[in-house]
Amino acid sequence: MEFSRILMICFSVLILCSSLAYGQAASPPAPATMSPSPTPAPAPAPAPVYVNLTYLLSVAGPYHTFLNYLESTKVMDTFQNQANNTEQGITIFVPKDSAFKALKKPSLSNLSDDQLKSLILFHALPKFYSLADFTDLSGKGPISTLAGGMYTLNFTDNSGTVHLDSGWSKTKVTSAVHSTGPVAIYQVDKALLPEAIFGTDVPPMPAPAPGP
Repeated sequence: MEFSRILMICFSVLILCSSLAYGQAASPPAPATMSPSPTPAPAPAPAPVYVNLTYLLSVAGPYHTFLNYLESTKVMDTFQNQANNTEQGITIFVPKDSAFKALKKPSLSNLSDDQLKSLILFHALPKFYSLADFTDLSGKGPISTLAGGMYTLNFTDNSGTVHLDSGWSKTKVTSAVHSTGPVAIYQVDKALLPEAIFGTDVPPMPAPAPGP
């Protein structure tokens, strides 16, 4: 009788252990920890849109003389670099071909290479200016050009028309060829002649050597 009781207890313990083991085996696995999704990389900034000054001037109007001077003096490289690689931008004043034909005296052919380069640089400001900006510049005194130094311009806004004074010549803006930052190009009715060059005696062309 005692043996049967012991056997019954052992059997009960065995059943209990089996139930516990089965319960552990049947328990669903703990859910896997979800790692946070990576933050998407920001979209790359759009590439800047550059204005091709050579192309624009060649198709926008009769500016072939000015364009030829830009290329022969290598000033076009300076203008394009100022337009593309600076935060300030550029403002260019472009005379029509007829403005250069109207020049009688002094003749640009009498200028040295350095003087001609300075004259072409004199037709640009190292900053973008809309037409409205010239109202603020009106009467504020000399404004530096890309030629630097004494090569400055004075601006006057007269009833919405922008007038330029180089100290030696005067002209005015007749139309806007392009006016979207960072590039502004304005047509003027006369070539700008800097006083720093023409306020002194321009050296005459040397006389041709006599023939043999």
